[in-house]
Amino acid sequence: MSDANTALITRFYQAFQRLDAEAMVACYSDDIVFSDPAFGTLRGKDAGDMWRMLTTRAKDFSLTFDQVRADEQSGGAHWVATYLFSQTGRTVVNDIQARFVFRDGKICEHHDSFDLWRWSRQALGATGLLLGWSPLLQGKVRAQAQKGLRAFQAGS
Repeated sequence: MSDANTALITRFYQAFQRLDAEAMVACYSDDIVFSDPAFGTLRGKDAGDMWRMLTTRAKDFSLTFDQVRADEQSGGAHWVATYLFSQTGRTVVNDIQARFVFRDGKICEHHDSFDLWRWSRQALGATGLLLGWSPLLQGKVRAQAQKGLRAFQAGS
């Protein structure tokens, strides 16, 4: 089963490299729990829609991944996404550690961790440099990410 779960993680990131959100979402269980510093916790359809939104809007995007590992219950990977942050036109290189939990041949939990202050310095420039460490700005980043997801889901 660990080989199957390693292949599942690899399939997920290969789909991400192609910006194929449907293939990514197919790796998830229907009740997926996703979390990261930017979006917070998303469940089920919201997690899939986040990937649909991000892949649809991706500009100057590239992704590399390595350190894929898995056993019967859990796994992980390291990945780096490079892209143009549309709100500011700034290039972001986001270095991420992912943790996964598996159930019935699917990913049922996906937790990404990265330095939100580092991300905000790249994405937001001086504002991110000066305030990206603060809970206030980090809360605003999460609120903006959630707002963008809701607008995407509403068809805006």
